[in-house]
Amino acid sequence: MLCLNSQQLAAQLLVPVPVLALVFRRCLSTDSVFPRFRSRTMTEQSALLLRKQLAELNKNPVEGFSAGLIDDDDIYKWEVVIIGPQDTLFEGGFFKAYLTFPYDYPLRPPKMKFITEIWHPNVAKNGDVCISILHEPGEDKFGYEKPEERWLPIHTVETIMISVISMLADPNSDSPANVDAAKEWREDPNGEFKKKVARCVRKSQEMAFD
Repeated sequence: MLCLNSQQLAAQLLVPVPVLALVFRRCLSTDSVFPRFRSRTMTEQSALLLRKQLAELNKNPVEGFSAGLIDDDDIYKWEVVIIGPQDTLFEGGFFKAYLTFPYDYPLRPPKMKFITEIWHPNVAKNGDVCISILHEPGEDKFGYEKPEERWLPIHTVETIMISVISMLADPNSDSPANVDAAKEWREDPNGEFKKKVARCVRKSQEMAFD
C-alpha cells in the first residue's frame, strides 16, 4: 500500500528512524505507552487532542487541503477538501472526504471516505480510502506492509493528508482497492483512466461552485 515510508515519515517529524520504530513497538504494549488513554478519560484526551489539531490547522493552514468539522458538536467527525495536486490528472479537482475518528484515537486510526466521486486504484468505488497509514497498527498478516508503515499514534491529520495527497499523485496499483481503476492505470493511464479522472475533476468543480 502507498504511504510515507519510515524514512520519509521520520524526516517529516524530525525523528530518527530507530526512534520511530521503537515508538511503534512500545505502542503495541497495552501497559507501557499512553496509559491515560486506557483509563476512563480516554475519550476526553482524544477529544482534546483532536481539538488541538483542528486549532493548529486553522491557525496554520497546510497547502493542498482544508479541514473542519461536519458538526460543531462532534469533534470525531471531520470534513476535508483535498485540492488535486498540480501536474497530476487530478489537478483542478476539489475532492471532499470525511474522516471518522475512534474514541481511542490516536491509538487507532480514523476511517476516511471520499464523498466526491473519485476514480483511483487506492480508493474503493464506495469512496473508502485504502492506504497503509490508515491500517490498524500491528503486523500485516499478508506481509505486504512493514509495521512502521501502518498506523502509529504519532500520526496527525496533517500527516494523513500528506499521505493521501501523495497517493493521488502516485497511485499504487499493486494492492488496489479499485481493481478496475488499477487495471486501467497499469495498462493505459492516458486512455480510459484519464477520461474517468477528468470526468471526476469536472464533477468536483461543479459541486464546489454549485
